[in-house]
Amino acid sequence: MLVAQILAVLTFLVMFALVVTEHIERQYTTLGCGAFVLVVIFGFVLRSKEMILSVLNLSCFTKVSFWYEAGQMVEESRGINWSTILFILGMMIMVESMGEAGFFRWLCMTIAKAVHYHTIPIFITFMLMSCILAMFIDSITVILFLAVVTVELSKMLEFNPVPMILSEIFCANLGGSATMCGDPPNIIIGTSLGLNFFDFIQNTGFIMLLSLGVVILYFYLCFRKELKEAEKRCCFDEKNAPLPSDAIKNKLKFAESCLIFGVALILLVTHSMTGLTVATIGVGVAIITLILEGKNIPVILKKVDYKTLLFFIGLFIVVGGLEETGVLVQIAHWIEHISGGNWHIMVCIILLVSAFASAFVDNIPFAATMVPIIKTLALTSGIDVSVLAWTLSMGADIGGCATPIGASANVVGISVAAREGHPVGWGKYCRVAVPATVIVLAISLITISLRYL
Repeated sequence: MLVAQILAVLTFLVMFALVVTEHIERQYTTLGCGAFVLVVIFGFVLRSKEMILSVLNLSCFTKVSFWYEAGQMVEESRGINWSTILFILGMMIMVESMGEAGFFRWLCMTIAKAVHYHTIPIFITFMLMSCILAMFIDSITVILFLAVVTVELSKMLEFNPVPMILSEIFCANLGGSATMCGDPPNIIIGTSLGLNFFDFIQNTGFIMLLSLGVVILYFYLCFRKELKEAEKRCCFDEKNAPLPSDAIKNKLKFAESCLIFGVALILLVTHSMTGLTVATIGVGVAIITLILEGKNIPVILKKVDYKTLLFFIGLFIVVGGLEETGVLVQIAHWIEHISGGNWHIMVCIILLVSAFASAFVDNIPFAATMVPIIKTLALTSGIDVSVLAWTLSMGADIGGCATPIGASANVVGISVAAREGHPVGWGKYCRVAVPATVIVLAISLITISLRYL
């Protein structure tokens, strides 16, 4: 078993290094490392067919509890978490349909018109919109559309779009921390630990709400000089502004996409009461979307990010290798030993390590690795696993805000700005983002300590 443990750790480290350096596309990296785990570690070293089947987790599809659970949903965390895969796939299909219908562009232009195209109100409302949308829609999609519209508005109103884009990026990551469907790490945490939409809203959502006002004030103070100068300089005539309705390509498709989004939201909010699992919701949303799309199905399916789904599958296999060989149990015992069994120190370690790691590496593999660790910690230390879940969620989601590469939304937003002639370097980004990250992490640590420990 020692040889298998060493190989599992080395495989994980190689995978992490390759994902960070991006020399090879990340889905090929995780799938290749996953194949090594299945064939070499489980097949040749351990000769365990049971471990291979456990990590592939294909039997879950035949279980009624995978699709419907009258009580609280608890999904086995070992191996591939197919609930996460199916849910993300369904949401991707829905979001692509909404984008095709012009929903996001219409929303941005409507809000800009509502505040009469004044720079400071746009700055504040776009931060709020970024946060709220990211609670329900992937933050990459939110930032992609928001950044593009922000650049367009900056040309009309003659302001620098960078402050607004940086603020939107941070708020998207903050909003994503509030719900189970807001950020991939939360989906992994929720499906693995049996936590539902309301659990996240009441806990990480509460921390997000405490942080949001502080974050908006912080970014306003950072950029108030530029915003006020832009407000004075602007002499834009509202009559020349494009109509929000121009963004709607097809009124029927637009209405259908709004309806699907509403249905998905209702199902997510009520899934602990209806018994429908997130896997069922994801598949159901995808089917309804594709039925309504009709002839446009090939266009929607072509735009789905299959690379991310394959990345997840390979990742879960590699992490499953660490779990099956007992490596993660040893790490959990080490954290417990370092903390001396003190819950406050344990929470502090998980929050800070999660935040620091997520600032430089993808928070998805980190969260997937930490879930079984916090489960073991909860069993051995007696602390409620949900407390460690909220700690991991806030650390992984918010830590990624600190650097330009910490989260996918950061990369997308900066890329849009650079493409339009507004490059953002590490220095400029970190000067603004790092203090904001520290502020939210401090609020998170204080809230968790006072509320749960």
